[in-house]
Amino acid sequence: MKTFNTGRITFQYPDSWEVEKADILSNPDCIATLSKGQDNLINAVMFPTATNLEDYKIFMEDAISDDGGVILASDFTRIAGKDAIKLHANMDTPEINFDIHTFVFIEERNIYIFELRTLDISGESEREFTKIVDSFKISN
Repeated sequence: MKTFNTGRITFQYPDSWEVEKADILSNPDCIATLSKGQDNLINAVMFPTATNLEDYKIFMEDAISDDGGVILASDFTRIAGKDAIKLHANMDTPEINFDIHTFVFIEERNIYIFELRTLDISGESEREFTKIVDSFKISN
């Protein structure tokens, strides 16, 4: 396992994943982008927020539905020692059909979102993603 560290945010990731240059021009809140081949992409973002997990869960579900996605599961969970939202959805666009797996944390008025977009139907990438998120730590 390798370590991703921004100074405040750390998490572990398998050697099979590659850290990409974060696209901060189109997404200035991006803290990390990782890929595993062309079929798997993880984006992690962080930004200040005044919302809470309950309200954000409704917002996130509405946004996915409005974009034509089908929500397969959406629950509150506990991972990395923190309360979180865990969401799984399927997006079917004219170009591609893919699954989205998302974990959302809200800590100290900041929101942290980890999102996996994958074509992997074996479940391997989702299991690795869950392990990555479970290693997520915030330093003060």
